[in-house]
Amino acid sequence: MWHAIASYEHTLGKGGTRLALVAEDQKLYDTAQLIEAGALGERGPRLAQDLGGALQNWETNAALLEQMARALPPLLASGRVAPLAAQSYRLCVPYTPGRIFGAASNFYEHAREMGTELAPRTESTPFCFMKAETSVTATETDVVMPANTEKLDWEVELGVIVGKTCRNVSVEQAYEVIAGYTVFNDVTARDLNRRSDYPFKHDWFRGKSHDTFGPMGPWVVPRSCIEAPQSLRLKLSVNGEMMQNDTADAMIFNIAEQIAYLSSMLTLKPGDLLATGTPAGVGMGRDTYLKPGDEMIASIEKIGSIRNRVVAA
Repeated sequence: MWHAIASYEHTLGKGGTRLALVAEDQKLYDTAQLIEAGALGERGPRLAQDLGGALQNWETNAALLEQMARALPPLLASGRVAPLAAQSYRLCVPYTPGRIFGAASNFYEHAREMGTELAPRTESTPFCFMKAETSVTATETDVVMPANTEKLDWEVELGVIVGKTCRNVSVEQAYEVIAGYTVFNDVTARDLNRRSDYPFKHDWFRGKSHDTFGPMGPWVVPRSCIEAPQSLRLKLSVNGEMMQNDTADAMIFNIAEQIAYLSSMLTLKPGDLLATGTPAGVGMGRDTYLKPGDEMIASIEKIGSIRNRVVAA
């Protein structure tokens, strides 16, 4: 029954953001109601009230969520709990990352379509950039297209969430610091990535960090629920037409190598998000860009899908 943890709010806007356990059938169960029904025992330990808080002590909170998941079938059978009605809630951003680290040109075919000349893998390391955490937005929300861009693009990526404070993590130990996974869409204004008014020709922060340029969700799937994340299939469609379709196996630098590289430079913290790179099929490679009214659906196998519509600023 255990699949993911989601953040949601009631459609009437009452009660603020709440946590829900997501079952394998993608039905949501409010964690507060599960606790009230006895999922953690009569005087069970206290679960963090939001996912950002839960990530700060993820090992403990993940164990509590697993305990709740095991308790769910008998509670359902007894009628003590019920799933949320689909019309009664809207999904929120699972949590706001402390920092977002992006991996650039991390799929060979994507690098080729962008005209990027790569050094041999044995002579290089991951190329990382940062994206503002205020760019994140939930599924079923609008991506706002700035008035000064004509080349708005999509990039489906596997989001990897850090669950432990760590430094100098080895490749072999990297998975031990992962809390879970989510879908991330690294929306990018390609023409804003370039500058002519400074001697510095690239400005990825300007091209990638606008508000709403980071659709994320629909929830977080814990590490324990996905045995082989490197084999997950990533897809993105625009207005029903498939644009991107590849697996994470096609990454140049894999998940563990990215964690090892970043942690060799700085301390990773719970809630940090790694956007691990996008496969081929982006708009720039096709000379086709997003316009107001377009609908993007970004999906990752065993996680879920997020849907976002483009609107003019």
